[in-house]
Amino acid sequence: MTPRLETPRLLLLPLVRADAPAIQRLVPRWEIVRYLNPRVPWPYPPDGAEVFVRDIALPAIERGDEWLWSLRLKTAPDTLIGLIHLLAPKDAEMDNRGFWIDPTHQGQGLMTEAADAATDFWFNTLGFASLRTSKAVPNVGSSRITRKQGMRCVALIERDYVGGRFATEIWEITRAEWNAAKAGTG
Repeated sequence: MTPRLETPRLLLLPLVRADAPAIQRLVPRWEIVRYLNPRVPWPYPPDGAEVFVRDIALPAIERGDEWLWSLRLKTAPDTLIGLIHLLAPKDAEMDNRGFWIDPTHQGQGLMTEAADAATDFWFNTLGFASLRTSKAVPNVGSSRITRKQGMRCVALIERDYVGGRFATEIWEITRAEWNAAKAGTG
């Protein structure tokens, strides 16, 4: 079950089917999709968000494999501005977290707030021992968030994205490292 989370400026609300139209309005933009998994169809089809929410995201949530939140400003709780999700580890190569935010809301620290809330949930509610995520090297903004969280780059590989094949950094942090950093002892 995906619980409601809050940050100083954001509401992280569990993804629901009614979020599909807002996702459909935001996602078909190159600035959002270029560093997403190549399973994201491009060009983005008119029913892309509906298919994603109905056939992929909600079943994964029901199975307990994923936790997905819509991101909304507390000052505008009816407006979806992004998504963040966590994925249960199936193998050592798997990403455990992914996110995107409307470009008009980038550069304000909002995604860092969301990533911190989701990461804390991952470690201190779900109890996982480590979190891994990959970042295309040209995706500097996303890597900046990961670095701020105290994650360390553990590998460099090549990976496919919607925008093509890019050098990719694999980032990792353990629960002990996360909690030490939060406590100011890391």
